[in-house]
Amino acid sequence: MEKLQYISQGQTKEEQEFNIRKALDNGIKWLQVRWKNAYENEFFQLCEISKKLCSEYQTVCIINDHVQMAKEIDADGVHLGLKDVSIEMARHVLGKNKMIGGTANTLSDVLQRISEPCDYIGLGPLRFTATKEKLSPILGFEGYQDIIKNLKDKSIAIPKIYAIGGVVLQDIEPLQQIGIYGAAVSGEITNRPAVISEFKKAMI
Repeated sequence: MEKLQYISQGQTKEEQEFNIRKALDNGIKWLQVRWKNAYENEFFQLCEISKKLCSEYQTVCIINDHVQMAKEIDADGVHLGLKDVSIEMARHVLGKNKMIGGTANTLSDVLQRISEPCDYIGLGPLRFTATKEKLSPILGFEGYQDIIKNLKDKSIAIPKIYAIGGVVLQDIEPLQQIGIYGAAVSGEITNRPAVISEFKKAMI
């Protein structure tokens, strides 16, 4: 599983597509298409374009929230927030071969995601991020450390956890030392797509 995810950004379909194309041109191999407050038909069009581009670039294409849409365009999977449809329901719709990721903010969320089970966990936010409207309590490095320590103390195998929320290049080394698998990055890549190669080098 790729260690670096790009979560798409943009206020319009054109902006979103432009940013996605830039990320793909700069070597991203895992894209999560995320566009809150979009009209459904526009989001669907963006997802269709994204899936087609990802196929050309041999990149994983995950759709944020919209399970049915992911099925219709034959995306590689979905990423679900805590208030979205259940992992079980998504699995029923998409089948066993698609990837399903789940958001978590606390230790109990992580334990829930492990039991459901999802393929990977997006755990955050690491710090304040303007990308998210309703931000969960900020974890910071200590928050990640506490969660990983708790899992180890319970002798639970550490799942593939991606740090999310304001992640920048300098965070990768400390996060990996804690035991975090990868990172989902939005703003940093949107603003400077060339940073993708640096992220990849930093991820052991």
